[in-house]
Formats: sequence, structure tokens, C-alpha cells
Amino acid sequence: MLAMTAIESGAERLTSIDRPLEDGWALPARWYSDPAILGLERERIFAHSWQYVGHVDLVPSEGSFFVSQVGHVPVVIVRDREADLRGFVNICRHRGHLVASGSGCRTTLQCPYHAWTYSLDGSLRKAPRSEREPGFDASRYSLLPITVDTWGPFLFANVDPEAAPLAEAIAGVPELVGASGVDLGSLKLRQRVEWEMPANWKNAVENYLECYHCPVAHPGLAKVVDVDQDAYELVERELTSSQFGSIRPSVFKEGANVPYVPRGEVTGAQYHFIWPNTTVNIEAGRTNLSMDVTFPTAPGRSKGWTDYYFGEDVSEREASEIVAFAAQVAFEDQSLVESVQRGLDSGMVPQGRILLSSEKLLHHFQRLVRASLAD
Repeated sequence: MLAMTAIESGAERLTSIDRPLEDGWALPARWYSDPAILGLERERIFAHSWQYVGHVDLVPSEGSFFVSQVGHVPVVIVRDREADLRGFVNICRHRGHLVASGSGCRTTLQCPYHAWTYSLDGSLRKAPRSEREPGFDASRYSLLPITVDTWGPFLFANVDPEAAPLAEAIAGVPELVGASGVDLGSLKLRQRVEWEMPANWKNAVENYLECYHCPVAHPGLAKVVDVDQDAYELVERELTSSQFGSIRPSVFKEGANVPYVPRGEVTGAQYHFIWPNTTVNIEAGRTNLSMDVTFPTAPGRSKGWTDYYFGEDVSEREASEIVAFAAQVAFEDQSLVESVQRGLDSGMVPQGRILLSSEKLLHHFQRLVRASLAD
């Protein structure tokens, strides 16, 4: 009891904040570089939250599988013998080697280290030489289960086997995407882009959640989307938030100097956040949607991927224009985020001051972080 009390009081000291977020103060700068904070985030955020992992076409039939990652945890998603979706922690119960890699179709999952072999329901089927071990009970060494669910064609995973339903985590977003002009059933995955950056994962998410910087830092975006404060709409919910931008009429003028002309079924831009690290992006123009995931690899480093989806009848030229537009914005954002990380690492500004009217979604995210770590 004394040891547990000491740990709890240590966590409370670690997550204490001098100036309240409610008054517009940001999370402390040390939260973006302290390994102990990252340890709490892994335990209290990433071990209990939903994250996008891929498209259902990756597991089309019995025996198909693919590997992914949920926060710091490697996972494998499979279709079992009854064609039901299952997910497991992709770590062998023997010595911790990763069991599966890549994607494919198999009748079993076999660890390449010592050939411990698991059925598609996760149970340990064979452990070579285990029959020589008195009392060895294979039923005790199944792959650890995780929770898997879908939103339309999108697969999500949560390493907590007792997780609340995905519908609660994404509440408010499916309806808006459905009304955007994007038919989820028509989407096909065209491209996955993986990336890394020398910045804390929260830093990257917070940059996404405000367009206060857009008129200055994203000249191309600002030519296409009206990012003025009175025109750019921000909406927060319990675990999700949304940004809406209308298209500037000037982009359709003859000879307009814009990154692309957004003609198509989608008449406005939407950017949605799903706690803690998944974003859904819809650009104006032809049918499109992209999904981003960002997770920490170290206190001051993160990585992730972006999956680009387009309607079946969207040409390669039309798709490449939207991808190039999004890639330019992402390039500009990465430069900003890396610069912020260098500033935070200096410790010279221990707690920044945000603008609640323009950065309300960032504020919403920081409150969720604080509540999770201080729980």
C-alpha cells in the first residue's frame, strides 16, 4: 500500500500544472520532453483509446491478416475461420518477438523466433519442446486479445479488451462525413505515406487543431479555403472535434493562381479529430478522404502515416492534385512543429498562453490530455 501511494503521489506531482488551462494557459513545456510523462501517456491514453489502423480490404477473407500499431503497441488484425474480425497484441508469449509481419493469408500465425504457433483465434497451438516441461499449460499463453471495430470501410483497434464501443469514440464525425458529399462505399485506398518528425506527438496534433496559423504559414491553403476567423468554423464534442472551411469564390476565376481548382462533389473542406491521435480530412473537389495517425516513439519524436482514399471514378491526375496540395500543407506544418519543439525543449517559456477563441480545439485537446494523465 505504501509503495502504491508513493507511485500515485509521484504521478500527481508529475502532472501538476502551475497555471490553470481554464484561464488560457497551455500544458507545461516539460510535458513535451519528459520521459515520465510519455510513460503515463502510454499507460493512461494509448492503452485505452481507439486508433485507425487500416481499410477492411486488408482482411477480405478467412485467414487474411495485416499488422499495424496502436500507440506503442504492435498489433495484428485477422479474419478467423468463421470470417470474424479479431485483433491481438502482435507479441509472442514466449520471449516477446513479434509474431506476424506485413500482410497476407495464413491458417495459423507462427513466431519466426522459436516457431510458437497460434491459431487464428489467438490460442497457442504448438510450442516446440513444451511437452518436456512439467505443468506447461498452453491455454495460459494465448495471444493477448484487443478490441477491433469498424466505421464503414475503416478499421479501428483498441488494445483494451474491455474498451467502450467505437461509436462513442467517434460520435459526431460519421454523420458529418456522410453529409460531406463523400460516399464511403465508393472509396478506394490509393496511397499510404509514412513519416517521422523530431517533435512530440501532442505538438503535431495541436498544430492540426488550429488554423490560427493558416493565413501566415499556409499561403496555398489560404488561397483555396477561407481561413478567416469569422468564416472558419470550429466545433468540439466530448472526444471529437471538427473544422469546416468554405471555398473562396476567387479560385474559380479564369487564371487564378491556386494550387488546384476544387471542382467536384465535395463543396467544402472538413477536418475532424478523433481522440487521441486520429484525424479525418476531406478536401473540396472530387471524392476524397484521408486518415492520419500520429503516435510517440520517444518523448521528443513521433511517427505516423496518412492513407489517401479516392472515389473509383477520380482520375489519377485529379487525385495527384489533391495529394500534392495536402503534402505541401503537411510539409509546412512539419517545419512549424519542429520549431515549436525546439522552443519547448529550451524550457525558457515553461507554460505558453493560448487564445481560447481561435485555438478552442487545441484547448479541448489539452484538457483531454490533462484529464487522462491526472485520472
